[in-house]
Amino acid sequence: MSSVLKNRISADMKLAMKARDKKSTKAIRMIIQAIKQKEIDARIELTDEDILTIIQKMVKQRKDSILQFTKANREDLVNNEEYELKIISGYLPNQLTLVEIEKIVDKTILDTNSSSIKDMGKLMQALKVKLTGKADMAQVSSLVRAKIS
Repeated sequence: MSSVLKNRISADMKLAMKARDKKSTKAIRMIIQAIKQKEIDARIELTDEDILTIIQKMVKQRKDSILQFTKANREDLVNNEEYELKIISGYLPNQLTLVEIEKIVDKTILDTNSSSIKDMGKLMQALKVKLTGKADMAQVSSLVRAKIS
């Protein structure tokens, strides 16, 4: 592990293991395993941005699971997923507010001269670079659709 985020995750893993915190250790192990799996599959060393993408995906999975387990009245599973979500989310940078996201979207629309839904791809590509790890890209996408439609 060589990136700053990987080093932080590794250090947290060691602390959780020393503290004998089984739940935290399990959650952090899942992150490390997902990172290693991606590195093996792609045969590359992941950057912090790549790791943030993996962590965002894991956060989304936990949120979806919480929703499903809540519908099924499985509080035991909901509590477990919420704990994992708390641990995993701790590695994401502070999330931007809706107002901050709107400002970035408006500026990017002007910078890319986007005026119709046909420009959605290049606009989202530019926004992905600016907002990865800082905002939910599904929320950004719906905001962009509303603004350029």
